[in-house]
Amino acid sequence: MSLRILVGVKRVIDYAVKIRVKPDKSGVITEGVKHSMNPFDEIAIEEAVRMKEKKIAKEIVAFSCGPAQCQETLRTALAMGADRGIHVEVAGPQYETLQPLHISKMLAKLAKDEQIDIIIVGKQAIDDDCNQTAQMTAALLDWPQATSASKIEAKDGSLQVVREIDGGLETIKVKLPTVVSADLRLNEPRYATLPNIMKAKKKPIKKLTPKDLGVDVSPRIQIVTVEEPPVRLAGAKVENVDMVVEKLKALGHA
Repeated sequence: MSLRILVGVKRVIDYAVKIRVKPDKSGVITEGVKHSMNPFDEIAIEEAVRMKEKKIAKEIVAFSCGPAQCQETLRTALAMGADRGIHVEVAGPQYETLQPLHISKMLAKLAKDEQIDIIIVGKQAIDDDCNQTAQMTAALLDWPQATSASKIEAKDGSLQVVREIDGGLETIKVKLPTVVSADLRLNEPRYATLPNIMKAKKKPIKKLTPKDLGVDVSPRIQIVTVEEPPVRLAGAKVENVDMVVEKLKALGHA
C-alpha cells in the first residue's frame, strides 16, 4: 500500500501553562504564553509516521490553520517525520471565532486537492475540547470514520480500528478513504531528534488563505464573556456520619 495521509495539527497553549483570562473577559491571554502542538495531534502525527515506516504510507502532509506562529507547530510535525506542511493563515478576531466546522471544510477541500487516502486528527484539542472535527470532515466528504482510535491496523485496502467507548473497546473495519481521530492510548509520540529538527527547516510549507480553499471563515458565534471557574471552597473534617448529614442539610443537599 502507498497511501497519502493528511494530518491536522493545532497550535494550543501548552498543557503545563496556567490559563489566565483577559481583564476585559473577552478571551484568554495568549501573548507571551508558551504554545505547543496539541497532544492528541502529536499522537496523530506519530501514527502516520509509523504507517510510513511500515511502508503503508508514501507521504504525510501536515496541515495547520491559525496565525503565522503555526509554522512552528508545522516544523515540529515535519521534524517528527511529516514530508511537507500546509499552513492556512487566519489571525486576529477571525481566528478567535474559528470553529471546527471551518477546519473541517478546509480539511475536506485539501483531501480532494491532494488526493488523500487517510485523514488523521487528534480526538480533540485541549483548548476547546470540541471533539467535532473528524466527525464533520467525514460527513462533508461522505467518508467512513473511526473516532477515538486506540489501535489501527491496515488490511487489504481498509483499516481495522479499535475504538475506546464508554463500555470498553469496540473493533470496527472501515474502507479507504477514511477519517480517523486519535485517542491517548493509540501510541507514545517520539521526540524529534536534533538532526530531524535541522532537516525539517528545509522541508516545504505551503501558505494558503481560507479564500484559496473556498472557505468562508466569517464568525458563526459571538464570544459574550469568558470567565474563570469558581474557586473551590476548602473542605471540612467531620467526626461521624451524623455530622455529615447535618452539613449536607445545611448546604441544601439532603
